[in-house]
Amino acid sequence: MARLGYSRKRVLVTGGAGFLGSHLCERLVAAGHDVLCVDNFFTGTKDNIEELLGNPHFEFLRHDVTFPLYVEVDEIYNLACPASPIHYQYDPVQTTKTSVHGAINMLGLAKRTKAKILQASTSEVYGDPEIHPQPESYRGNVNPIGIRACYDEGKRCAETLFFDYHRQHGLEIRVARIFNTYGPRMHPNDGRVVSNFIVQALKGEPITVYGNGKQTRAFCYVDDLVEGLMRLMDAPEGTTGPINLGNPVEFTIQALAEKVIAVTASAAKIVHNPLPADDPVQRCPDIALARRVLGWEPGVGIDEGLKRTIAYFRTVVGRDSEVQSWRRSSSR
Repeated sequence: MARLGYSRKRVLVTGGAGFLGSHLCERLVAAGHDVLCVDNFFTGTKDNIEELLGNPHFEFLRHDVTFPLYVEVDEIYNLACPASPIHYQYDPVQTTKTSVHGAINMLGLAKRTKAKILQASTSEVYGDPEIHPQPESYRGNVNPIGIRACYDEGKRCAETLFFDYHRQHGLEIRVARIFNTYGPRMHPNDGRVVSNFIVQALKGEPITVYGNGKQTRAFCYVDDLVEGLMRLMDAPEGTTGPINLGNPVEFTIQALAEKVIAVTASAAKIVHNPLPADDPVQRCPDIALARRVLGWEPGVGIDEGLKRTIAYFRTVVGRDSEVQSWRRSSSR
């Protein structure tokens, strides 16, 4: 319900200038809401929200969610947290703080304003899964002291906080477990497999496949994922989740590399490097719950999704200065 005297909902999106957050902000504005986008620009960029900045129903605030925020809102999408290994391992302590302190601060805001709040959790809560595909009932196989734990355990703790606030304070919560998502506005140097392969292919560089390439993933196009988040937020009261959001069509990393080479018509060759520590061998969502409760499933296939994503990266890869700028800032 919108605030007293207002017909529009005022929606807060933390991490709103990031890859996923910027697409969500666009959809929310298009749906007729007033959107407050909050980001500290650690991985997000003003370029991602450039087309929204002149819109009277969009507002941007530079802010770090590890500090309290005092605004009036009806709904909160908590997306703030670096999501790729190269970014969240750069400052692992801050990554954990973003997940945990950020959740506490946003839950406190939701409690004060009586706002509905959605947590963007992750398939990483399942770790290197022993059950395949992964249903929401699976409790995971996570290494709590590994190099990925800052993200995995930070997100797991955030889920704990959300459900404790729900039980203790009656907050209306939603928890989405997001699986691999790709599309325009991914950072060209974020270390994720789709962006890595596309950038390497377009530059004619060797495509780096870690391990033997037989490990599997399932990739969801960003538009489908945003639709799932909005349906979860709008679901009937009591639909807390967690609910898996991702594409259940699974294929190997080697097959993805070959597909990217084919779509880009690149002469790049595939090379194999050692598999990073704690990298999951299999990752694929069971989305039966999302189908039943939200009436949601992905509609954009990998071929069409890659075509759209590669078209975006063709406009970005030429900007070597942008990539180098990120590398220099990340090395400080």
